[in-house]
Amino acid sequence: MNLNEQFQDATVRVKTLSSKPGNQQLLDLYSLYKQATEGDVSGDKPGMFDFVAAAKYGAWEKLEGTSKENAMEKYISYVDDLLKAE
Repeated sequence: MNLNEQFQDATVRVKTLSSKPGNQQLLDLYSLYKQATEGDVSGDKPGMFDFVAAAKYGAWEKLEGTSKENAMEKYISYVDDLLKAE
């Protein structure tokens, strides 16, 4: 399986978690997914009163400069770790 196939598989497997990940884990998954699929953060930064969107934007922004391939590898590893911890 190539990296793209492994990544797509991880996006399916993460949905099989028996319990919903915590907020920080969800932010980590979101930011790694966005970096892997879209690259560096883009768009306007959300307003300070849109807490969820601001948190997502900030988490993604922290990954700026990370290659799509590296983000895919980290996402796959993160999903594996979450599934093992169950």
